[in-house]
Amino acid sequence: MDTSPQALQKEGESLDELLDGGLKILQKTSGYRFSIDALLLAHFCRLRQGERVLDLGTGSAVIPLLLARRWEGVQLIGIDVQEKFVDMARRSIDLNGLSERIEIRLGDVRHIEAHFEARSFDAVVFNPPYRRSGSGRINRDDQKALARHEIKGTLADFLAAAAYVLKEGCRCYVIYPASRAVELLFRMRRDRLEPKRLRMVHSRAGSEGQFVLAEGIREGGEELAVLAPLFIYEEGGGYTAEMEGLFKDLSASLRTASG
Repeated sequence: MDTSPQALQKEGESLDELLDGGLKILQKTSGYRFSIDALLLAHFCRLRQGERVLDLGTGSAVIPLLLARRWEGVQLIGIDVQEKFVDMARRSIDLNGLSERIEIRLGDVRHIEAHFEARSFDAVVFNPPYRRSGSGRINRDDQKALARHEIKGTLADFLAAAAYVLKEGCRCYVIYPASRAVELLFRMRRDRLEPKRLRMVHSRAGSEGQFVLAEGIREGGEELAVLAPLFIYEEGGGYTAEMEGLFKDLSASLRTASG
């Protein structure tokens, strides 16, 4: 199989280098493209050698790609309801030589039992659609609409899927709007994914929270660690020192894995 960029890239797609070229990823030039929240979530995850990890709503597969490079010895599966994303993600996996460690499947998280057995994963990660289906303008681009709005999967659907596939005592990781943090924590506890680690992400010092990063444990006990807030930008522009460190951390793991 020809895994060169020329063979794998299709019309209407861009080939982008991620974090100093450690990874290459195909994205739609005019469709949905991953943003900084995917990098924040990938860095927040804590995995172990030999674990089986599921990414719900994988999109371009940027999170499995990052996790495969960052954590040696883990096996990753991504699932997405959009066939075009699945095809593109599979080609990105081949482009990075990671087909032995990452599998991408076409499927609907609302019917997770049709794709996976119960209690079959050690960790689940997801960056679900943020906007309620009836809120705001729906983008005319189907890919953007499905990625941003709860059209084919609500937060409740993603959490229910995570609860179904996770083994007892194992972990889920999610990033979600800070404005909906109460709903997230309520639903995590309802599905017995006890919140154990929480971090608020702010655009800059003095601003309201933008995202919340959360780790939950299936059937975990009641004890929550609230981490120091993360600020993305300096007041005068540019990334904060901590964000620069986060990027360097991810880049270092990519260089180590590839070289």
